[in-house]
Amino acid sequence: MYSKEKEEFFHTELVKYGVDDQRATQVAHILASGKPDELLSEKEIQIAEEVCREWLRQYKRYKHAYFKFKRI
Repeated sequence: MYSKEKEEFFHTELVKYGVDDQRATQVAHILASGKPDELLSEKEIQIAEEVCREWLRQYKRYKHAYFKFKRI
């Protein structure tokens, strides 16, 4: 079930970790839709996977730098 609040949350988190605003908007809408993968188009699945991988890479980088800095 679609939720505007979920879409805003996903968008904020994606942009917070360096995802381009336009791509974050597209993927936030896809994620907030709550559709199972079999109801998504190949293009929707592809962009969601790409953006989520990018987000995860940046998130891990941020967390690593944060904990490294925290130890100093």
